[in-house]
This record gives sequence, structure tokens and C-alpha cells, in this order.
Amino acid sequence: MNRQAQAAVLFLVGGAMLHAGTTSLYLRYVKAGLQPLLLASGAVLIVAALATVWYELRRLRAARQHQVGEEPHGHDHEHDDGHGHGHREPRISWLLVLPLFALILVAPPALGSYSALRAGTALQPPLAYPALPSGDPVPLSLVDYAGRAAYGDGHSLGNREVEITGFVALDHGGTPYLVRMALNCCAADAQPVKVGLTGKLPPVLQPDSWLQVTGTYTDRRTKDPVNGGRIPFLEVREAKPVPTPKDPYDESWNQ
Repeated sequence: MNRQAQAAVLFLVGGAMLHAGTTSLYLRYVKAGLQPLLLASGAVLIVAALATVWYELRRLRAARQHQVGEEPHGHDHEHDDGHGHGHREPRISWLLVLPLFALILVAPPALGSYSALRAGTALQPPLAYPALPSGDPVPLSLVDYAGRAAYGDGHSLGNREVEITGFVALDHGGTPYLVRMALNCCAADAQPVKVGLTGKLPPVLQPDSWLQVTGTYTDRRTKDPVNGGRIPFLEVREAKPVPTPKDPYDESWNQ
């Protein structure tokens, strides 16, 4: 892989990062707050690629002028080591192109029920319980409801109807959970927050399908079999399928 090829790979990686950062694709990899850094990184890679090409063209031009002026019968010393042997970059370096093709051609799906049931809940005690806004039902993030229900014993919820959204996961016993994967930084460190569902549920629940459920607090809870964490329940009054949201991850748990 010569310098021109290296510059081409840098340019393509930078372009792919800019493409991901200007569309919703980047949300499959990192949290929304990292979008500016992703765009800046892509721009830096493109500038580095262009600078590499410019530097290489200058070097080649200077080498040609040197050969014409001083070595009319000389040899090409572009990669010579002084003993007549040329240096060649290892061909294994072309493997660097494979992650690039994966980034461009294959958009990984968001983590779903398979990952959620094999990881312990990431739910932590909230720092405070702000008053709920007016209106019924009250739209809450799944993490907000789970924290109020599991650690606040539902005192901040009262008898208010709440509306939360997440994807479905079914444990080995068939218990349904509504889940959101919580991000700390990127998809690689995503952890689930789970809310058990009881009450008026659809007759058929499909794992990884997205539901918007409306219901009220119930004091029923269970322990996560993976890490023993608290999993609260919601008494469901209504459940309806919804499309997968633009950002499938929940970042509110660590804000």
C-alpha cells in the first residue's frame, strides 16, 4: 500500500464518517452528543488525506527534477534503500480497508432483546424526582419511569397515567419486558433498562417489536436474574405498536 492508497483510504474513511454524522446512521454507533466530534474527526481525516496527496506529489516532482538534473542514466530511487533493494509496504495493510467496507455497506442493527436478556439492568437511583408535567397520560422516558417506580416507590407518580416507549423482550418464563438500551458513550457499552409489563397486553408480543404503552404505577417488581437489579412493573391500560425511533437508545440515565 503506497502513500496514494493510504490517502485514498483516509479520504474514504473520513467521507464515511461525515456521511454517518450527517444522517441518523451515527446513532447506531455513538450517542447523539458525540455527533460534533464525529464530524470533526471525519473532516480531519479528509484534510489529512489531501495533505498526504499534496506532499507525495511534491516529493515525486522533486525526485523527477533531481533525476533529470543529476542522473540522466540513473535508477529510480523512490523506494530504494541504498543497496539497490526497493522497500514495499506489507500487503496485509490492505486489511485496513475491510472495516471501511463494513462501515459503508453494512449498518448494524440497534441492540435488541437478545442483548437485553443477557445483560443486567443498568438502572440506578435517580438524583431527584422532578414534579410530573400536567396532562394525562404523562409522556416519560422508560428510564425515568423505572427510576421513580423502583427507587421512589411510585410516590412521585401517584395515580397518574404515564406513557413510555421501548422494545419488547420476553424472558424464558414468558414474562414481557419493555426495554431501552442506555448509552454511556457508544453502542459497545450499551446496557438495558427493563420495565415489566402486566395488565391489558396484546395477545401476541413479538420480541424486538416497539410498543408505546400507557398505564399506571404498580408496586410489583422483580430482580434481574443477571445482576439482581430492581425491575419495576407497569400496569398497562393500552399498548400499541410504533415504528422504531430514529434514536433507539436512551441517554437520559446518565445525564
